[in-house]
Amino acid sequence: MDADRPQDSVIRLPMVPLRDIVVFPHTMVPFVVGRKPSLLAVERALGDGKQLFLSTQRRASVDNPSAEEINSVGTIATIVQHLKNPNGNVKLLVEGQARARLVEIDEGPDGYFEVVLEKIEQKADVDADLQELMSRVATLFERYIKYSPGLPYETMLSTVRISDPSKLADTISAHLPIGVEEKQSLLEMVSPTERLDHVRKVLDSEIEKLRVDKKIHNRVKKQMEKAQKEYYLNEKMKAIQEELGRKDERVNEVEEFRLKIEKCKMPKEAKEKALQELKRLEVMPPVSAEATVSRNYLEWLLSVPWSKKSRELKDIEKAESILDSDHYGLDKVKERILEFLAVRRLVSKPKGSILCLVGPPGVGKTSLARSIARATGRKFVRLSLGGVRDEAEIRGHRRTYIGAFPGQVIQMMKKAGTKNPVFLLDEVDKMAADFRGDPSAALLEVLDPEQNHTFLDHYLDTEYDLSEVMFIATANVMHTIPPALRDRMEVIRLPGYTLREKIAIAEQYLVPRQIKEHGLKKFEVSFEQEAIREIVERYTKEAGVRNLEREVASVCRKLARKAVADKLEDKPEITPAKVLELLGIPRYQPPREQQRKPEIGVATGLAWTETGGEILPIEATLMRGRGKLTITGQLGDVMQESAQAAMSWVRSRAERLGIDPLFYRKYDIHVHVPEGAIPKDGPSAGISMATALVSLLAEVTVHPNVAMTGEITLRGKVLPIGGVKEKVLAAYRYGADTVVLPKDNEKDLSEVPDDISSKLSFHLVEHMDKVLEVALSGPLTALEMPGKDPEGSIGERDAGSPVN
Repeated sequence: MDADRPQDSVIRLPMVPLRDIVVFPHTMVPFVVGRKPSLLAVERALGDGKQLFLSTQRRASVDNPSAEEINSVGTIATIVQHLKNPNGNVKLLVEGQARARLVEIDEGPDGYFEVVLEKIEQKADVDADLQELMSRVATLFERYIKYSPGLPYETMLSTVRISDPSKLADTISAHLPIGVEEKQSLLEMVSPTERLDHVRKVLDSEIEKLRVDKKIHNRVKKQMEKAQKEYYLNEKMKAIQEELGRKDERVNEVEEFRLKIEKCKMPKEAKEKALQELKRLEVMPPVSAEATVSRNYLEWLLSVPWSKKSRELKDIEKAESILDSDHYGLDKVKERILEFLAVRRLVSKPKGSILCLVGPPGVGKTSLARSIARATGRKFVRLSLGGVRDEAEIRGHRRTYIGAFPGQVIQMMKKAGTKNPVFLLDEVDKMAADFRGDPSAALLEVLDPEQNHTFLDHYLDTEYDLSEVMFIATANVMHTIPPALRDRMEVIRLPGYTLREKIAIAEQYLVPRQIKEHGLKKFEVSFEQEAIREIVERYTKEAGVRNLEREVASVCRKLARKAVADKLEDKPEITPAKVLELLGIPRYQPPREQQRKPEIGVATGLAWTETGGEILPIEATLMRGRGKLTITGQLGDVMQESAQAAMSWVRSRAERLGIDPLFYRKYDIHVHVPEGAIPKDGPSAGISMATALVSLLAEVTVHPNVAMTGEITLRGKVLPIGGVKEKVLAAYRYGADTVVLPKDNEKDLSEVPDDISSKLSFHLVEHMDKVLEVALSGPLTALEMPGKDPEGSIGERDAGSPVN
């Protein structure tokens, strides 16, 4: 014990550890003592002044706590009453006297704790600030008592009249609905001001909680009273109507539903489901939530077209004229639609057709579907699938969910109003799957002619026949569509338009439409063909005609502004010079006007993109080093592997190509594909890379007007690729006069328009040697290396030839 501590503040008492209770000074607390050491401590206290020390255990689950597991700050208490129960436990009523801190703790001879304590009470001078804080806490506690139904108002009201700040804080703390840890922290606060401020914060929080609870309780009570009142009035009105001999509106509604169900010509299963739901609706209270759900379900069942059809146009000549008037070209698609109509004339109930129109943006996929509907005399509905991630968008939600609705397929059928519309599934390649399911998997049932006559929507929960719907899907690319879904559709590709086609489309469709939409018809505005060519070549760079129409609209807007200001000349004619004046500086330079010269290490490849064909310039350069091959331009794995395959082939044929066979020990090579911000991938640039490497290492230039595409193997074979038409059109736009293609792609040249193919020279190759012969501006001279056969590479030796 410290010699300088005042003796009157030090007390020695038996201790009882408490579980889940904190006893504050100035409060009366009942609790039961049952542990043997605690019973001995109580017995000792009863025999010696009835005082003991009460401190809370840190963990209530410990039966025999050690000294470290007991909080150091507790309360000195006096036993007011004690009662021994038959089971040996003692029930105590204690009154807290003062807070104290443990100084020493000893285990007594009988197993209970004896402790040396130091009182830590602190007196506070009641100044104006403290008086205001006490008043604020008392007012808050009074409000808290009013909100709390468990606290006796009259008994608790005496608490707020306490003038001692320490006693006020402790008394209120004992009645706060807070945890043991927070109560212990309040007990350990020696300063009354600090304690009162913490109590104020707790009271503020608790009052707000109680206020919200009371508000919610009152609202629920009011709603229940309102529902009971409505039920009583409805029953009274029903009794009055029965006395007057009038029919109930509720009965009228049920009869109206029943009449509609009879007239709707539903299938047997759907009719049974509707009548079953109607019986449930009859016995439900009219204002209940379940009645609203049943009513909505019946309305959906009745609004879906079960038997109503559009009268189909089967006049093939008329359909052909409609398609031709709406779209220029697209002969393959038009032919397929006319074939479909021809089958409809011969067969009364053919299976529904599922077409997939694949092509770059702006080629007219969506508008073509609308024209098909017009040509066949059917209703047209469109469902955009771009960004759809939830299976419920297709199949709907089950009625167990609040706010459930049918899927988009059934919603669109309701919108069409007939069971045989043209149904456009737009952007089918842009669906995605996540934790809510895979919508593309749900589409499998919709687009399968063997299954879609029994399509099951989760909301309707009955089979619906989609077999007479003509489904048309549109997509920019095919590789993002799952194979199972792709297999269910007949794919028709819409390639990009040629320059001639774009000019024809603008003259026949785009210009007249924009002149009409901008109110310029009365001014007799006209566009020269060369002006349209100017817009196509210098202001747009696309496979379709969307940007072309946008630029024509821009010209028309500027003319409209002049017309409003009375500055538009009479019968204005748009010439190339006028286009330059209205649209400003050209964005692109026509490829034919670009100055190109033969270069070493630069080859022109051809690529396919979602927007059509593109030119893919490939550059290679040489640096001193140790044979490192660097490939840049944001290339995918397949394209990088093509570059490595091309490099391996060049090394294996170095002597025959007139290249130093040890070049890879002396130099590093860097292959780059410009426009590095755009990701690129695919094997079709293989022969272009090999040509650039041979040109670089043999120091022979490449013809600038030769464009090429094809996959290369390690043996130098040229394998077929896809997107031939788009690539050939890109070569033509670029100004190339020679195109190198794999021999196996010869069949694809039939898709290239005659006016384009007649202006290009095609070289169909099977081996890389032929590519070099066409692409390089000079011959390659083989090196005579001792011990090597100039006619073959290492990779082309006979399998049985010895290798030393």
